[in-house]
Amino acid sequence: MESDQERRDLLAMAADQRTNFRYTVENLDDEQARSRTTVSELTLGGLVKHLAAVQRGWLAVIDGSAPAEFGWSDIDRDAYRMTESETLDGVLGSFDEAAAEFDRTVRDEPDLDRRITLPRYPWSPAEPVVWTVRQILLHVFREIAHHSGHADIIREALDGSSTTARMAAAAAGN
Repeated sequence: MESDQERRDLLAMAADQRTNFRYTVENLDDEQARSRTTVSELTLGGLVKHLAAVQRGWLAVIDGSAPAEFGWSDIDRDAYRMTESETLDGVLGSFDEAAAEFDRTVRDEPDLDRRITLPRYPWSPAEPVVWTVRQILLHVFREIAHHSGHADIIREALDGSSTTARMAAAAAGN
């Protein structure tokens, strides 16, 4: 059985990952947030939007409201891009709301060892996949860290800003 310390550690890890991700999008305008700087279609605003959706999507798996199966047609083609009608402030607000929902779930989940059958995706193996709530939470952390790396490269190509330098400045109290 998990401890209160484990929950505090999970929440601290999530907060740290989100803070570092947010450093990558600091002081951008909407046009910059929509800009492609690599051969990839990924943009900084699109990554913010995607990570809000990732947190919400996995929370739906935890609470049982996610569909049992997803097909290719269910995949949101706009999930990785910030549309012309969206703003960076707006997608960051959605990201923050999803983070608050995620943190509430970590605090309120009665059993992190509870087993959940994951939805089937087009890339899923033939047999059902079962994870614990803890594994799902750790997967969300991995998603944030993974896409933070993408964001860092996009930002460096955009204007030379370094997330690592911003992290160091924050650690030094600047």
